[in-house]
This record gives sequence, C-alpha cells and structure tokens, in this order.
Amino acid sequence: MTPNRPSGLLRSARVLIIGLLAIIIVPGLALVMFAINRGVAPGEERVDYLANSVDACVTCHRNTTPGIVEQYSHSTMAAANVTCSQCHEVAVDYPGAIAHEGTYVLNSPTTAKCATCHAAEVAQFNQSRHGLPAYVAMVGVDDIPAELVTMYESIPEAELGPIQARAVLFDIEGEAVTRFACESCHNIGKPAADLSVGQCQKCHIRHEFSLTQARKPETCNNCHIGPDHPQWEIYQESKHGIAYMTGGEHWNWEAEPGTLTTVDFPAPTCAICHMSGFGASGTTHDVGDRLTWYLFAPVSERRPVWQDNRVRMQNVCRECHNNNFIADFYEDADRLVLAINAWVEEGNAIMQPLRDANLLTGTPFDEPVDFTHYELWHHWGRTAKFGAWMQGADYTQWHGAYEMLSDLAELREIGRERLEAAGLPVPEIMLKPNTPPQIPGEPEATPDSAAAVGTAEATIEAMLEGTPVGGQEATPEATAGG
Repeated sequence: MTPNRPSGLLRSARVLIIGLLAIIIVPGLALVMFAINRGVAPGEERVDYLANSVDACVTCHRNTTPGIVEQYSHSTMAAANVTCSQCHEVAVDYPGAIAHEGTYVLNSPTTAKCATCHAAEVAQFNQSRHGLPAYVAMVGVDDIPAELVTMYESIPEAELGPIQARAVLFDIEGEAVTRFACESCHNIGKPAADLSVGQCQKCHIRHEFSLTQARKPETCNNCHIGPDHPQWEIYQESKHGIAYMTGGEHWNWEAEPGTLTTVDFPAPTCAICHMSGFGASGTTHDVGDRLTWYLFAPVSERRPVWQDNRVRMQNVCRECHNNNFIADFYEDADRLVLAINAWVEEGNAIMQPLRDANLLTGTPFDEPVDFTHYELWHHWGRTAKFGAWMQGADYTQWHGAYEMLSDLAELREIGRERLEAAGLPVPEIMLKPNTPPQIPGEPEATPDSAAAVGTAEATIEAMLEGTPVGGQEATPEATAGG
C-alpha cells in the first residue's frame, strides 16, 4: 500500500487546486456578467424608435452625426413620430434659413418652432426671468428690436430694468471671453432671427429631450452655480438636497407631468419647487411664478402679485410641512431679506459721499473699490438671501453675511482715507463699527448690543496681537464663533 501513497496525494492536490480555481473563477465570471449587464433589468431596455426608419434625414445622419440619431431615437418625440423636418425644415425666406440637401433648414429650431406643439410652455417662458430679462441683463436693450423692447417691458421681471454694471462687465470682458462665459447662460433668453425668444435646449438637452434629465437638479447646476448665484451648492447642503443625493435614484423621474406626488418625489428638486405641477399648484415654465422677492436685485423688492406667488409656492411646501412651520419660515426669511437690504443700503451710503466729492472715477470697474462695492450685493448679499430661502446655513453665514461685513469694513476704510486725504469731513457712517442691520419697522440696536460689538472688536484685536482673551490664548478657533 505504501507505493500508492504519492499518487493519492497527487489526486488530492489536483482536487484542491481545481476547487480553488472554481472559487476564484466562478465569482469572477459572475462579476463580469454583472458589469456587462448592470443597469439593464427586465423591462428597462431602451426602445429605438428609429430602428426601422427610412426617413431621409435619419438615413443620412446615421453616417454623418450618428450620436444625434442615437439620442433622438430614444426620445418621446421620436416615439410620437415627430420627424426631423417638422422641427428643422423651413421656407426659403424664413429668417435664419440655410440651404441643406435640396431644402432649407434651421440649424437650431427656435422657440417659434417649439410653440407649434408647446404653445403654453413657450408663452409662460416668455413671461419669465429665463426669457428676455436674462439676455437683457447681459447686453442691455439698446441693440434689441423695438418690438422686443415692448415685449420686454411687459414682463414683470423687467420692472427693475437691466443692471447696468453687468452689461458693463460684458463689454469690458469682450466677445472672446463672453462667448464661453456670460453667453453660455444668459443666451437662454437670446432672440432668434425670427424674433422668437429663448433657447429651450438650455434646459432640455438635445436630441433626447429627456424628462428625467430636465427634472434633475444637475441641469440647473449648469448656470445656477458660483459666487453670485450658488443655488446648486446651497441645494447640496440643504436637507432637500441631501434627500435627493442619498435616495434620488429611487424617485419616479418619468412620472407623467401634472400628476406628481410625494410618492414620486419624497423631497423637492429645483423643478418641483419652481416648475412642476405638484400639490395644488399646476405646471409652469415661468420660473418666477412662485417667488415673492426679486432676490437677484441689489436691494430686493416684492414681486408684483407676490401674495399669489406665495400661495403657489406654499402649495408645494404644504405637501410635506404644516402651516405653522411654513408661516414661521416665511416670516423669518422675509426678515433676512430686509436685513441684507439694510447692509447693501449701508454700503451705498458709504459710497455716496465719495461720488458727491468726485473721489471716484466715472468709469465702472476701473479701481478696486468698484469691485468691493459690487461684490457686496452681487456675490455676498445675493448668496445670503438664496442661502436662507433654500436652507443652506453655510452660504448664508460664511459665504454671505461674513463676506458682507468684511466688505463693509473695507468700504469704510477706503471712504475715510479718501475723504481725509481730500481734507473733507468724514461722515458718521464711515466711523461706526459693524452692527446688526437695521430692519425697517424694528427698534434700533440697543446699548447692550452695541457693547457686545465693542467687546467682539476688542477680542479680535487681542487675537491679532496674540494676547490672552478671558484667561486663554486668543486663537481664531476660540473667537470666530463657528
């Protein structure tokens, strides 16, 4: 029996090796199959609605621009038998028409073409901030045709008029820059050659025109981001945004418009709050239809019929929150807007004596003080307001109120230095420290609060000098309050 022992050990070793290989290979193959098939579950295969198409445009563009055909083949428009020519083809004398393969087309269909099927949506869009007001904020009204100026003046968003400083920046930066900067977003309201207004594809990315894509907050992130309007960043840190980022993959993104409930969307997105039919509020393409303030303005004012707008927004809120919560939130957020207004007006009051004494040049954005004054409201004031209404505390505080206080202190110092150098008296507003904003109709700061401000300033001075504060070494962590 002894001579047979090595062969028995060999067989055992072979079995062991085969077993180990099976343990390694079988799960590996399973992982490969999972990777190949991930995201494709029964009933979820995307339908190619152009698979059997013999349309001349489709046949040609399968070779020249296959990506476009692939996108459109999965769209609801293709499913509805909307052809390429129905959107693109126009008469020879149509404004903007170009010759193409024996016919005439628009490279990019205008909203006049979209209105053929989506008349209500286009009409709502034309009354919104996304329409002409977005474009005019960039370029002004001087070069816009008279009939469009009349249209612009009929839009509620136009009440405040274009903010001249923004158009000046557009001119200073020049076309080589603005082509990839301001125009990328503000052209959402650009007039076309046929004088229809807007670019629907800014939100409805061509050529799939996906309902899911248009509804997701990342779409709004294309423009609503950055220091002057960080709605995307604020949404991310808000409870609503956290709910979306941690559970949004389970939401019903393809739900039929006008039928949405909290079963489809347990928490709101940008579209749910501002556009979607939800609760008792109907669908709209006027993104200002539910807003009560012009938050983008230097000094925010109430919108026309703001009470009606508030009802429509609160209808959405009410699907999750009770009336007491909503009323308290609106009251507190309204006070925040008034507080930020007060700081912006204080900045304006600091600048006015310099203008009156001709201590500022007449050209915008040609000296540092211009940028500081502009950022006071355009960056930090707006961010503080957006942060409050969208519940992003960090943006209200450190990217908003704190930066405003910093700019106010800088403006006071610049103002004092220039007036003193000119031998002119320095007004009280340039001598006082930062204080809580004076909200209209509310009592002024009490002596106790003024004393608290003085104590805080002494603490900061001690911190900068490295001397003990309250028995401890002064450090930024100990004194910054968060």
